[in-house]
Amino acid sequence: MARPHESVVDGSEAPSPVHPKDLPSVDRLLRLPAVATLLAEHGHSCVADQARQLIDRLRAQALAGSLQAAALAPASLEERMREAVREHLSPRMRTVINLTGTVIHTNLGRALLSDAALQHLLAMMAQPNNLEYDLASGGRGDRDTVVEELLCQLTGAEAATVVNNNAAAVLLTIAALARGREVIVSRGELVEIGGAFRMPDVMASAGATLVEVGTTNRTHPRDYEQAITERTGLLMKVHTSNYAVQGFTTAVDEAEIARIAHARGLPMATDLGSGALVDMSQWGLPHEPTPREKVEAGCDVVTFSGDKLLGGPQAGLIVGTREAVGRIRKFPMKRALRMSKLPLAALEATLMLYLRPERLTQDLPTLRLLTRPAEQIRELAQSLLPAVQAALSPRFEVTVCELLGQIGSGSLPVDRLPSAGLALAPLQRKGAGRALDELATALRSLPQPVIGRISEDRLLLDLRCLENPQPFLAQLPQLKEAMA
Repeated sequence: MARPHESVVDGSEAPSPVHPKDLPSVDRLLRLPAVATLLAEHGHSCVADQARQLIDRLRAQALAGSLQAAALAPASLEERMREAVREHLSPRMRTVINLTGTVIHTNLGRALLSDAALQHLLAMMAQPNNLEYDLASGGRGDRDTVVEELLCQLTGAEAATVVNNNAAAVLLTIAALARGREVIVSRGELVEIGGAFRMPDVMASAGATLVEVGTTNRTHPRDYEQAITERTGLLMKVHTSNYAVQGFTTAVDEAEIARIAHARGLPMATDLGSGALVDMSQWGLPHEPTPREKVEAGCDVVTFSGDKLLGGPQAGLIVGTREAVGRIRKFPMKRALRMSKLPLAALEATLMLYLRPERLTQDLPTLRLLTRPAEQIRELAQSLLPAVQAALSPRFEVTVCELLGQIGSGSLPVDRLPSAGLALAPLQRKGAGRALDELATALRSLPQPVIGRISEDRLLLDLRCLENPQPFLAQLPQLKEAMA
């Protein structure tokens, strides 16, 4: 007579209740037809591991008395195995639809890469390349040369080097130019970005001593001059791109700080953070200081990001004088912070787009999204309205609304972009908060998650970043089912 678990796997009626001894063995589970297909596709190690985990979960349910006989039917076991393997092999990093209204969103990957960058990246990653090989001499090369000439041309600097992010660029600059010495910074520029990048902590990590001058809202040239001693190694300015101090304020610009530093034989560095390579005001956007402006002002070193307004991959770019950048490049910490071939290829292709400035708002996704006309976004909202209303009826009212988005969550967060989108409001005021949370969860649970924002008892979908609405529309039937 067959044991209980054998009769279940063979498709006959199972006894109830189901006990742990009724469970199939791993070997029997692996012999089910659909599981054998999984073995052929993914290999024994992966599928057998998921089979063992499935049996462990079933055993726990059986011990708790909650396992039903139907769960051990072959079709049920096969489906659970398919789902377990699929989930196990699914990447944790997924594409999402950004309807938050923030174009350069720190939590959603910041800048989108251009088609040119993606194509160049794929070509360079799929084959050997001359990352550190000099094709002219046949000898060892320097990976900095991949982008140094481009950076110098675009910023007017004498030399350039790159590291893996801008925090690293600031850390390396301070360590190379002022390790064991003092760095003078205005008290109003001791920024914190993202909860982990705090200027005083960066100073300490670089082995330098921070010297604060001035007050939170007012700093004068004499504050820098009076703070310089024989222990001073660097004067520094930090651009406050993620907040603004307004009212009774005074700050010293880079040109004046550089003059003070150079009169005492000291270098001067500035951190721009947001990384605008061109004047954004030409497209009606807020002006952000550019590296070229700061190089021309006399800064010895300018640091900025690659994945914010520049529109490329995560990177820390360092440009400046040949002497200062040379010291930074030779500092031992540089090797630990250097860029790998993958982001370096994407950075090169992104920088090359700036050689054709008239095409930037077409070719660079960040600028294309930032300069998208509000009227065009409003027309898109009108076209999506009927389909979204049908998916959420009768629980939610959907309306087209005017919105104000953000350029970035970490850079220029206080500047607003006129935009448009859809406002989803529960028709029942009682329990509206729970209904909005349920809707936000359902949107995030779609195959390609949709991320909006809740404000004033509405879930807002800002459409500035939605260039292709088809993936969003294709998921509306699943959203309707989830909210039924």
